[in-house]
Amino acid sequence: MHMAARGYRKIGDLPPTIPVFPLDGAVLLPFGELPLRIFEPRYLNMVDDAMAGDRMIGLVQTRGGAPARPRLERVGCAGRLTAYAETGDGKYLITLTGICRFETGEELIVPTPYRQVRPSWAMFEADLAMDDEMVEFERAPFLGLLRRYLDARGLGVEWDAVAAAPAPALINSLSMALPFERAEKQALLEAPSLEERRAALGALLEMDSAFGADEDDEPPPIH
Repeated sequence: MHMAARGYRKIGDLPPTIPVFPLDGAVLLPFGELPLRIFEPRYLNMVDDAMAGDRMIGLVQTRGGAPARPRLERVGCAGRLTAYAETGDGKYLITLTGICRFETGEELIVPTPYRQVRPSWAMFEADLAMDDEMVEFERAPFLGLLRRYLDARGLGVEWDAVAAAPAPALINSLSMALPFERAEKQALLEAPSLEERRAALGALLEMDSAFGADEDDEPPPIH
């Protein structure tokens, strides 16, 4: 789905403030879909408020500081809440669909239990049309690296879906789903273009498959 179909054609269409959900080890990318299970009261509150408003939530990793209020990474990605369900025990199952990356900018003093920022979208306006940015790339060497990486970790994918996926969807979904380290995830998020993200992803696949998976790793299955 093209971004314009959801009403976000230019930076001015994006909200001036957004709630942020700090979550290490996970990144959201434009056009990607990230399922989340929400259980902390402050983030249940955040989802309630987002559902009543513009449904936008910023996902961002942290970079140290006080455990109760860690410093936010410089770059996150805003997603629109596109799926929502309640469980019998009061938790929420939601899906965020990536809209546009942002610089975290000024953090606001707010009465809400969750944090909010005044994002700067200017650097990432191209995200609003990222599905047109990359037409195709040489897949065979890349898929060879992916297969070796997955085999080393005992992971699998639906190869028919991989082969059929458009290049932007393939690169972004793998960057989000594969169990890289926090800093590696952040580097993929901050890559200026899809081509640079593809190159960085290929380098990570090559490096990690060369060393193999740590014996203590228990990465989740990739669907």
